[in-house]
Amino acid sequence: MKKAIQQDTLEALVSDAALREVRAARIDGGWSLQGRIGLGWRPVRSRREPVRIWASLTAVGKFCDKVGIRTLTVEL
Repeated sequence: MKKAIQQDTLEALVSDAALREVRAARIDGGWSLQGRIGLGWRPVRSRREPVRIWASLTAVGKFCDKVGIRTLTVEL
């Protein structure tokens, strides 16, 4: 599996303004949050899961607010 962004790392990248593009993409079972690093998109992962899945887009939005992400692109 390709590399992923840990939640803690995501928070640091956002606070340092190093991560400028973030998107929510629909996947099996819910929504995935992905950040653009270089030319590729990397999914956000939690400590236990290789790809963190949110049940709703509302939950993704609340997480983005908590982390400090101000702009989010949604792919259906």
